[in-house]
Amino acid sequence: MLYSIGYATKDLDIFLQQLSAHNISAIADVRSVPYNKVFHDYHRENLIQSLKTQGIHYVYLGEELGPRSKDDNHYNNRGQIQFERLQKSALFEQGINRILTGLGKSLNIAMLCAEKDPAICHRSLLIGEYLLDQHQLDIQHICHDGNIKTHTALQQRLMTENEITPDMLTPECECLKMAWQAQSSRFAYRRPA
Repeated sequence: MLYSIGYATKDLDIFLQQLSAHNISAIADVRSVPYNKVFHDYHRENLIQSLKTQGIHYVYLGEELGPRSKDDNHYNNRGQIQFERLQKSALFEQGINRILTGLGKSLNIAMLCAEKDPAICHRSLLIGEYLLDQHQLDIQHICHDGNIKTHTALQQRLMTENEITPDMLTPECECLKMAWQAQSSRFAYRRPA
């Protein structure tokens, strides 16, 4: 099973309890920068130690699956990452293959990022969308309160939030893509000016 989780303002003990409640056996850290200015418990080295005490494996995949590509071709002329371009890169595909390999070993993996809400995070907009579209893998997003929302449920929410509704001329599959594009345009990483 593949999950995603954001730590946001979450106390480390609650975070670890949520991982345990969902039988997470491995964390795939997909942050481009695995550190936090405020929440030091989530610095990579500190997090590795905390997870180790719980018997949870840690792997860093921010180079492969992070939202801040080092390749200028993945950005538009305004400095915003373009998820469709990033998803076509060899490095991204390498990260996806590492996730799929872990799942093939019967690991319950949770992709970790900082964002509280998966609807505005690359773990859903970049990775979750790709896995559902290309591998029919419906990620289970662990919400801030510990409840689960599927990626397909998240897609429906994006249509609602972006006021996109299927009709006779625009089938749901096109509306889902339009909602994803609108949400990605609003929340994808932008390089500092």
